[in-house]
Amino acid sequence: MTRTALIVGATGIQGSAIARQLADEGWTVLGLSRTPQPQEGVTPVAADLLDPASLATALQGLTPSHVFLTTWLRMPTEAENIRVNAAMIRNLFDALRPVGSLQHAALVTGLKHYLGPFEAYGQGRLPQTPFREDQGRLDVANFYYAQEDELFAAADRDGFGWSVHRPHTVIGQAVGNAMNMGTTLATYATLCRETGRPFRFPGSAAQWNGLTDMTDARQLAAQVIWAAGTPAARNQDFNIVNGDVFRWRWMWPRIAGWFGIEAEEFDGTPRPLEAQMQDDAPLWAEIAAREGLAEPDLGRLASPWHTDADLGRPIEVVTDMSKSRRMGFTGYVATDQAFFDLFERLRQDRLIP
Repeated sequence: MTRTALIVGATGIQGSAIARQLADEGWTVLGLSRTPQPQEGVTPVAADLLDPASLATALQGLTPSHVFLTTWLRMPTEAENIRVNAAMIRNLFDALRPVGSLQHAALVTGLKHYLGPFEAYGQGRLPQTPFREDQGRLDVANFYYAQEDELFAAADRDGFGWSVHRPHTVIGQAVGNAMNMGTTLATYATLCRETGRPFRFPGSAAQWNGLTDMTDARQLAAQVIWAAGTPAARNQDFNIVNGDVFRWRWMWPRIAGWFGIEAEEFDGTPRPLEAQMQDDAPLWAEIAAREGLAEPDLGRLASPWHTDADLGRPIEVVTDMSKSRRMGFTGYVATDQAFFDLFERLRQDRLIP
């Protein structure tokens, strides 16, 4: 079987992990993004998903057997999210249709499938936890649903298989990514160590005390690739998390310990990172210059707003992934080790001191 992967969003936190694993497994890997960056084992493809002419030109002569969709564009309203992100997927499959080489397409979305979009996040009647794939959609407009509908329509029309993958918060490396808790916490801990400020949990008591889970980007990549080659996984949706559960009151001191600092005891008062880090960009630039770091712009490493949204939720979020387990997917990653592995890589790549 010809195995040529087109990864849409190949430089992002999810796409880069998928690209790395596919390249290691001997696939031909094409990485599509608006501004490609050098990636080992990946042939860059520069295109704008909102520009059909750009897509047609960029994809000319390419015959991907598999597509992995890991990108989206955030707009001011959910109506605009739906319009723009649906168009991106529709334009891609329209551009690929004349070639007729596609066998499988995987779409990565997330737990906002169960929790609602940004405008109605965690509001209204939510399904009970742990979230399961058979709980279906919420009765609310959601760009994830629009993305799925475009995928389903193209697959029905053109005869390829599909899979949908819903991670929880993803731990992985991607400079310039708008939703990156691992690197955000790494920069925050570094700043606390540098200044002597307390390492304060920014979120809610519900998150501090309740059970939760997360998704290592490598675990996501493993499931996405497994589904692409597993007949039983054809035309199925899957949750994907690491396989363990934890409480932040246990995890927070472990992260602090890795950086050689003490975690402040949480008193139940949320102290969002967006406020704690709002004046830290000049200090980070000084640290980067002194330590010879590769990225002096704190805004390209940290996304406090997104970490605040995750850690400030007033509800428990736990994910069931029995569906893929029953089909044979056995991947597992301990979440504390996922953080530690990321921190080591950030240090090796000179992104943190």
